[in-house]
Amino acid sequence: MSEAVHPADLSFFSTLSAAGSLSAAARELGLTAAAVSKRLTQMEQRAGVPLVNRTTRRMMLTPEGELYLERARRILDEIDELAELLGSARQSPKGLLRVNATLGFGRSHVGPAISRFVAKHPQVTVQLQLSVAPPPLTDDTFDVCIRFGEPPDTRVVARRLAANRRLLCASPAYLARRGVPATPQELTRHNCIGIRQGDEAYGVWRLIAGRGAAHKTEAVRINGNLTTNDGEIAVRWALEGHGILMRAEWDIAEYLADGRLVQVLPEYDTPNADIYAVYLQRHQMSTRIRAFVDFLAQELGARRV
Repeated sequence: MSEAVHPADLSFFSTLSAAGSLSAAARELGLTAAAVSKRLTQMEQRAGVPLVNRTTRRMMLTPEGELYLERARRILDEIDELAELLGSARQSPKGLLRVNATLGFGRSHVGPAISRFVAKHPQVTVQLQLSVAPPPLTDDTFDVCIRFGEPPDTRVVARRLAANRRLLCASPAYLARRGVPATPQELTRHNCIGIRQGDEAYGVWRLIAGRGAAHKTEAVRINGNLTTNDGEIAVRWALEGHGILMRAEWDIAEYLADGRLVQVLPEYDTPNADIYAVYLQRHQMSTRIRAFVDFLAQELGARRV
């Protein structure tokens, strides 16, 4: 009786799933779409169940396919980690590294850092995916996720890479026209630029006064005629004088430095947005993941905002 699972199929199916379609997988693997489809059909015949639901535009994994993918990635990771523990990859990180980051921060900081990382470690292959909302913490689709704020889930490792404050800001022209708010509640009379991202509560800004046990948080429901899910667009609107924006210091430091934006209510703090690298606990021994996280911590630490 033939084996239901061939070892070589594990890597093939992982690549196929990450690609999202047969044609994209064919380009990734250097095969024809027909060859990819044939191999997938052979896998399903051996397994005795359908693994993928195919349409003309996309494909979706069946419940059996989701199970196959989860176990395949776990096995592939364990093979890589075993090789590292035996010393074959200890000196030189290598293998596939799947990274997720947010759109703006990924474009401006993570992408350039990856370019420098692979120049230093050419045996590592990196797949970077940018998304508005971060994937679930226990999602095995990615090896490392770059997130803002420390995740509460104890099933993952969260390494703090750099400090990152959220600041309120606006252009000098807007403040000259509309006035400078002196208290958080005065923000309700201003045009505030909204950003819808991830699971963060939209439309409410929380400002903190005082320190330690004396701190007090005020929640302000903002109003405004501009909203986006792209932080870079929101910053551009603020630069053009449309309103007050709350944005991470990493994204606006250069504009505060040259005066194109001015900090608003500087005596108030907002919930921090420190930058973390998050990965599953079972990846702690992975040389390529450790090397990448160490590299990113050094890169971001060297750039002080």
